[in-house]
Amino acid sequence: MSSLSNKRIILGVTGGIAAYKSAELLRRLQDKGADVRVVMTPAAVEFIRPLTMQALSGHPVHTELLDSEAEAGMGHIELARWADLLLIAPASADFIANMVHGRADSLLSAIHLATPATLAVAPAMNRAMWAHPASLANIEQLRQRGVAVIGPDDGIQACGDVGPGRMEQPDVVVASVEKLFAKPLLAGKKVVITAGPTREALDPVRYISNHSSGKMGYALAEAAVDAGAEVVLISGPVNICAPDRCQFVSVTSAQDMLEASLDAANGADIFIAAAAVADYRAAAVAKQKLKKHSDDMTISLEKNPDIVSTVAATHNNLFVLGFAAETQNIEAYARDKLERKKLSAIIANDVSRADVGFNADENEVSWIDADSSTVFSKRSKTQLARDIIEHMVNRQGL
Repeated sequence: MSSLSNKRIILGVTGGIAAYKSAELLRRLQDKGADVRVVMTPAAVEFIRPLTMQALSGHPVHTELLDSEAEAGMGHIELARWADLLLIAPASADFIANMVHGRADSLLSAIHLATPATLAVAPAMNRAMWAHPASLANIEQLRQRGVAVIGPDDGIQACGDVGPGRMEQPDVVVASVEKLFAKPLLAGKKVVITAGPTREALDPVRYISNHSSGKMGYALAEAAVDAGAEVVLISGPVNICAPDRCQFVSVTSAQDMLEASLDAANGADIFIAAAAVADYRAAAVAKQKLKKHSDDMTISLEKNPDIVSTVAATHNNLFVLGFAAETQNIEAYARDKLERKKLSAIIANDVSRADVGFNADENEVSWIDADSSTVFSKRSKTQLARDIIEHMVNRQGL
């Protein structure tokens, strides 16, 4: 799998005859698994129509700096924040000069100033323009700022001149862009993650559940996506939004989650059971709301299916990472769960602490497998998720 898998790329197209290559470049980036949005300068639309790029990308093409509909959601800022890479191809001499001087008179130049993304340009201009000291100085200035310069190519140009200046071929641009990103840790892997609580109905109004916020599972899903994996996130009811680059499956009960997990585990490489599944459910769910008739009520409960052990037993070649949310004897209980449920490894944490675990934005956990224990000190769940993914890959050689 390419290092561009799941990467978000803004393809900036500036004015010049080489703009026709951008259509092919767009396709090649998509073939590598990238999610591509196109931004065109006013001059670019004179060479290739936005409709062409829209049809190829499957998304609206952005052309206007002042777009009332987009600006209601801060369009250029949101685009700038969205991207992992801003690739300007072709990059005309004029636009390169604008980049050097920090102009923001077009949507694309405004995005250039606002984005924290990796920057790359594929210059395209007449050989004499490329050889001019001003152009060479501008290119050197961009390089000093960390902008990747791809090309230009040397050969026959549209004007009939021969020499350096024409835009590199799309395959060369894509290969150069791939080198800007390290190969993802989970490239080519399918990862299934469960998150959040389950709700076990007592009647149409009431249910049994727990305090799980889903934050850890969702952070793991985001980290796995960033690591290049194909991610299926199976979630109980929570109040946070799922990463937009994963397959999301919403469930309510433990039985729902089990069925979704067994289905998603087909063809998967890794199963991460971060959900806090209710251990018991009502033996019989009342069809009408239970009325208060006395000071005491007795409800008969039955054990829920054990999702993680069922998945582990059903899919022998799957790497299964479980979670143990405990309030005492943390490692001892976690090791018992690891062995009893035949898991590959387990993450243990102390949910009796108010500063970590359920509903908190930070966590402190231990990774436990058959012959090791590694403590991850208190840190944000976002960072912890990245660290767990990296440790899992390096420790298990996945």
